[in-house]
Amino acid sequence: MMQADDFGFGTQIRKSPYFDATVRWGAKGFSVYNHMYIPRDFGDPEQNFWNLVNDAILCDVAVERQVEITGPDAARFVQMLTPRDLSKMAVGQCKYILITNAAGGILNDPILLRLAENHFWISLADSDILLWAQGVAVHSGMDVTIGEPDVSPLQLQGPKSGLIMQELFGESILDLKYYWMREVELDGMPLIVSRTGWSSELGYEIYLRDSAHGDALWERIMAAGMPHGLKPGHTSSIRRIEGGMLSYHADADINTNPYELGLDRLVNLDIEAEFIGKAALRRIRDEGPRRKQIGLIIDAAPLKGPNTTFWAINVAGAQVGKVTSAVYSPRLERNIALAMVAAEYANIGAEVEVVTGQGPVRAVMVERPFYDPNKKIAAA
Repeated sequence: MMQADDFGFGTQIRKSPYFDATVRWGAKGFSVYNHMYIPRDFGDPEQNFWNLVNDAILCDVAVERQVEITGPDAARFVQMLTPRDLSKMAVGQCKYILITNAAGGILNDPILLRLAENHFWISLADSDILLWAQGVAVHSGMDVTIGEPDVSPLQLQGPKSGLIMQELFGESILDLKYYWMREVELDGMPLIVSRTGWSSELGYEIYLRDSAHGDALWERIMAAGMPHGLKPGHTSSIRRIEGGMLSYHADADINTNPYELGLDRLVNLDIEAEFIGKAALRRIRDEGPRRKQIGLIIDAAPLKGPNTTFWAINVAGAQVGKVTSAVYSPRLERNIALAMVAAEYANIGAEVEVVTGQGPVRAVMVERPFYDPNKKIAAA
């Protein structure tokens, strides 16, 4: 067993405050996300999936770095970053937003939290929005302060997560509505708790506001959760693909626009605010997107793991798109995938050829998400 303190490639890649705890609890492999290690392997990923959908898992997602925006112009500035209308966003509310560039390309698909009238956190997917926001602010003439606070989230996800939260915070935590947050303390540790997560299951995110308590917080939650079957885990590729949730750099990137993903609901072109990408998004809406994201059922032996490269999608020998995220779902007993294809080929029920690592196979285009399409589970 390698010592935790031997693990690393230097100081450029940061460690989470939960790093040592995750290694102690069985993390075997890590990936890099926002210049930081994220545990991606606690043994069998299929078992991790069942732990999530039947009981609960605790995931170290400290890699979801926060961009903190404060100052008199904070609300106006945040609206400039996103096409989603934030005018009715209340203090204590969270919103899933897209951050777009001048061409309408997606730079990140974070959760926005409003802690106070002039205090926002952007809880990031994997890309450097701290630099983008500071750059946008330079010539904006707006009075804002932008930085990365000492904040490290954990995700507690799965059907038993509500019971575990009750053990930790008492019954009043059950009043927390889907996509809302509140400030709480646990054993003197300052936290924000939100009813959000990257699983499509009932779940919570617990944002630690002082990294010195990382070890204590992890152990405290695991202890409270053990009687309810809580296991250490990692965000489940299987569950998030079933739920049609995006992974940035895979299903979306700087060259992907919201209309290609069918995320029109996150774009409000009628608001007065001039947000970045407004003219481009209006043009894309009027012309119609050239590509579309679709779901695929891939007719092949169960995939051994998620794809690690983009797989070509062919029709009559010509490439018309790519598979962006593929995995075998043990619950659906099928290989499922998210894919991006030329708009004229995005027809539900159509057959295509997918060139997997094992060679070409048949696939059929289907609606996504693959499971619980109305997100009833997470919102329940």
